Amino acid sequence: MFKRKPNRVDLSFYKGIRVYFVTICTNDKQKVFTNRETVDEHIQILSECCEKEKFSVWAYCFMPDHIHLLLTANENSDLIKLVTAYKKLSGYEYKKTMGKNLWQKSFYDHILRKEEDIKQLVRYVLENPVRKKLVEDFKEYPFSGSLEFGKDIFNM
Repeated sequence: MFKRKPNRVDLSFYKGIRVYFVTICTNDKQKVFTNRETVDEHIQILSECCEKEKFSVWAYCFMPDHIHLLLTANENSDLIKLVTAYKKLSGYEYKKTMGKNLWQKSFYDHILRKEEDIKQLVRYVLENPVRKKLVEDFKEYPFSGSLEFGKDIFNM
């Protein structure tokens, strides 16, 4: 019997003051995030979940089949609760209307170390559409930004 290898560090690392780089992928690489209405719905759900779980979204990028998030947390934050709540709320309507799961299992995360430059990760998140050749300049991509800094994020 196949046993899945755990992909999480000790759960205590997902609580408290930290900075996280998170990637959440759609199930079977479905291209879901291709229009403004869908992305706006997901930004709203993400915003509500982050407010409840005490996270700030420094940078986000909704690619067609995955999402990149750069999140900062306070002492009462819990990343596992945040991602679980977001995937549950955002996947519910999709499952109801499309008859299939929106999200693949789990998510990818990286907890920033003190020596890592958060501005470099902001650029990495925002430049993802350039690397995938969706736009020439990251400022042209309509599905990325910041819930914390608004358009000022493009000047970091």
